[in-house]
Amino acid sequence: MAMLRDIKRRIGSVQSTQKITRAMELISSARIAKAQQRVEAARPYAEAMRRLMSSLGRKAGNIDHPLLKERPEIRSIATIVITSDRGLAGAYNSNVIRAAERDMQAHGRDAKLFLVGRKAISYFKFRGYDFDDSWMGISDQPAVADARKVARRAAEAFAGGEVDEVRLAYTRFQSALIQRATVVKLLPLAEEDIIGEERHDGPHAGYVFEPEPDDILGDLLPRYLEGSVYQGLLEAAASEHAARRRAMKAATDNAEELIEDLTRVYNQARQAEITTEIMEVVGGAEALSSAGVSDTEIRGGRS
Repeated sequence: MAMLRDIKRRIGSVQSTQKITRAMELISSARIAKAQQRVEAARPYAEAMRRLMSSLGRKAGNIDHPLLKERPEIRSIATIVITSDRGLAGAYNSNVIRAAERDMQAHGRDAKLFLVGRKAISYFKFRGYDFDDSWMGISDQPAVADARKVARRAAEAFAGGEVDEVRLAYTRFQSALIQRATVVKLLPLAEEDIIGEERHDGPHAGYVFEPEPDDILGDLLPRYLEGSVYQGLLEAAASEHAARRRAMKAATDNAEELIEDLTRVYNQARQAEITTEIMEVVGGAEALSSAGVSDTEIRGGRS
């Protein structure tokens, strides 16, 4: 009986856990759709910004901006690592953290860290890394203001000479099933990426810029950087929800299998207990018969 009670208690515990994982799976499914819409909605803005920067870059003279200045020697690299504030997302956080660590080791320079998300902060703090700045509470639903804070801190560090290069480690969202941990160079901005290639595939409108293109471009470069960071935050958020949904679905399926296995063990144990009771009754009856005690005497003794 004690074993049966333990098995039944375990079944109840697994069922309770399964309800939680199924609820989290449904929540993540709803959130991933919204996050994916935000990623797709931000892409036209990024494309329009690139076109505007390209047009301004070709009109401007020598582009001279602190965010474009290449360093003759790379002595220090800052890495922005974007993770989640919550766990239960499978290998989502560990993948991007490992990618950032591999990138830092490959460059072998003095490393500075700007961390987004509680998981990155906990990981690097536990392993004794020093980090220069951190942000929490923005990974789930990032806003433009959040991206501005991160981008401004990175731009200040680069323009002030604290670091010679800034890199961004995040998870690129490709689809609900595919997300890839990625590390890209953020600063200095490459002039060829800003100007792009001039196309002659049709008529182009002529623009009159006021103030001068150089001045406008100088104001747009920080916005372009903010847009890049914001895009990374949005893709990381969508990837987080997709990874959590996948992890919670796997947990729910595993719980279902465990419940089936425990139910089978419970039924087998219950059948064995019933069989044992029947054998005890039969054995007792045979023992009484062998002792010469009749059924009438047995019933009389009971009365």
